[in-house]
Amino acid sequence: MSGEKPAGRFVSAADVARRAGVSRSAVSRAFTPGAQVSETARSRILEAADELGYRVNRLARTLHQARSDLVGIVGGNLGNPYISAQLEALSAGLQSRGLQCLLMNSAQGSAGDLARLLDYRVRTVVVLSGAAPDELIRLCTRNGARMVLINRPAPPEGSRADLILADSTEGGRLAARRLLAAGCRRVAVVISGSRTSAKLERARAFCAEIEGAGLPVTRWAEGANSYDTGCEAARALLAEPGIDGIFGVTDEIALGVLNTARFELGRSVPGELSVIGFDDAPVSNWASHGLTTIRQSLSALTRATLEAIERPADAAPTRVRIPVTLIERSSVP
Repeated sequence: MSGEKPAGRFVSAADVARRAGVSRSAVSRAFTPGAQVSETARSRILEAADELGYRVNRLARTLHQARSDLVGIVGGNLGNPYISAQLEALSAGLQSRGLQCLLMNSAQGSAGDLARLLDYRVRTVVVLSGAAPDELIRLCTRNGARMVLINRPAPPEGSRADLILADSTEGGRLAARRLLAAGCRRVAVVISGSRTSAKLERARAFCAEIEGAGLPVTRWAEGANSYDTGCEAARALLAEPGIDGIFGVTDEIALGVLNTARFELGRSVPGELSVIGFDDAPVSNWASHGLTTIRQSLSALTRATLEAIERPADAAPTRVRIPVTLIERSSVP
């Protein structure tokens, strides 16, 4: 049939032009808002495009635009319940604004792999987890791409990076005060071995508050930021009687502690042991968990991230601090 494309490739604007009997430039104008094309030609072009299944090549259009509609997202530990919820909320927010996301798994990629995001001319790189490599920050700055760092260390001076930080210090204090109010006198904090700045900040504030009350703190800083690390920490910390309160610096860790204590070690929670987390991941509110936790508002983080993405490319970097709140459930009396 006349106008059919060869099998094995995407339908092109040239294919649509042949089917509609118009020029290639007319097809381009028909799919460009505000461009001049007669209604008769537009109707024929849209009909041909529908018959062929044509989709506009937005990657190609990006090369001719001052700013792309692609946003690069860098994240590791994508199975973490809170990070999964972040990705869902952020991708939905981007799509509602006519933007698209390109995800890179930082757990599997080197700095060079992550820099490939710039090959797609992304307008912004959002780092959800893990420290952003200095080389990636430099490349973004040189190429005019903004960066948004969420709960990450401050970038080098002169880089165009927005910082969005939950108030980890206040969160650590709230966790400590809640365990003290519950009557806990031998407490522990499970940090994991990942030792990112936000987790360390939570742990330091927690320890300072407990020690300020004249009580000791046991620190567990091994393993990845994972549920399994919480399980291992619970086995080690509860091997001997005495520990009566544990703060996991993420909900994922705290849930590992909680379930191991209850179902493997037979401890009553909150009767014998109180457990508190940080994040308020959706899974924490399940009836089978009932995890008391420190909430870093997902909606506030998402809103601040989207606002940063929509700022002009040459706008000065900003620093946003997200308040945290204590969410009471059943893992602390």
